Amino acid sequence: MEFSDNKPIYVQIVDYFCDQILNKKWKAEDRIPSVREVAVKMEVNPNTAMRAFHYLQEEGVLYNQRGVGYFVSQGAYDKVKTLKREEFIKQKLPEFFRDMKQLGFTCAELEKLYEAGE
Repeated sequence: MEFSDNKPIYVQIVDYFCDQILNKKWKAEDRIPSVREVAVKMEVNPNTAMRAFHYLQEEGVLYNQRGVGYFVSQGAYDKVKTLKREEFIKQKLPEFFRDMKQLGFTCAELEKLYEAGE
């Protein structure tokens, strides 16, 4: 995985996990790769991977079964969708509207451009 400098690595791992859940590659009650497997696959320190697991566990997206591993929680899809929507509204949308205003786009123009690209 290629990491960018604009976000902490553990947050980028969280984003990857969330994408797996939103794209329904990981479903409720699925066992996910271990901390060690994630660290090796993504070439990060196991502590960095563990930080991502802990964050998602605190949010109720994952749960740990001692001695067995981590699993996707019931309702994880809806929780992740809510988290990502909040992130979009708080972080990406204000930047998008600022750029839109600076460049002089109207909503109608953007809608036409979007529809033409589909």
